[in-house]
Amino acid sequence: MANPWRGDVALVVDGQRHVARLTLGALAELEDTLEEPSLMALVERFESNRFSSRDVLRLLVAGLRGGGVETSEDALGQAQIDGGPMGAAKAAAELLARAFVVPA
Repeated sequence: MANPWRGDVALVVDGQRHVARLTLGALAELEDTLEEPSLMALVERFESNRFSSRDVLRLLVAGLRGGGVETSEDALGQAQIDGGPMGAAKAAAELLARAFVVPA
């Protein structure tokens, strides 16, 4: 079960439900693959709508790996994600937002 207080986001890939989360390691991987110098630069990239579909794919791969799923950009790029591209973008946005939410 996805726990939003832990930063979890549910993602259904090829009919199988997964829990994705941006752990510190996943964020570090994402900074590296997106060639951003800091977490703030990474967040600003997405907040200012300067991201591509490849960025969304990379964010989802990092989140799935953070949730314990071994996958690659190639594998996820060929997979069927519930909700299609818009569902993938929504899940990516939720991952990024939840990574920086402090529980009340």
